Amino acid sequence: QVHLVESGGGLVQPGGSLRLSCAASGSFISMYDMGWYRLGPGKEREFVAGSTAGGITKAADSVKDRFTISRDYGQNTMYLHMNSLKPEDTDVYYCNAVDILGGNGYWGQGTQVTVSS
Repeated sequence: QVHLVESGGGLVQPGGSLRLSCAASGSFISMYDMGWYRLGPGKEREFVAGSTAGGITKAADSVKDRFTISRDYGQNTMYLHMNSLKPEDTDVYYCNAVDILGGNGYWGQGTQVTVSS
């Protein structure tokens, strides 16, 4: 079982940047497909960006030219690099991990990102 803790959220002006971190403990991130989600306007979690255990990455069309997902296996941490932030990116961002062997899914507690002048 993996425990996920997000950090790095905060208040940033439009056009600014943030880096979100998802620190994992209890298991190695190499055993998980991982991703970032946000609540979205309908208040249901929507996909932002993902990274498979095999190294394939994908991002939602709304962010793919601005956000990048990465992993640091030495730190057992996943990151979301967010550039050119827009007010519509304001949301709670959640880290997700899915066990590639058993399919069990895990969520972090979320971190708030607010983009405002």
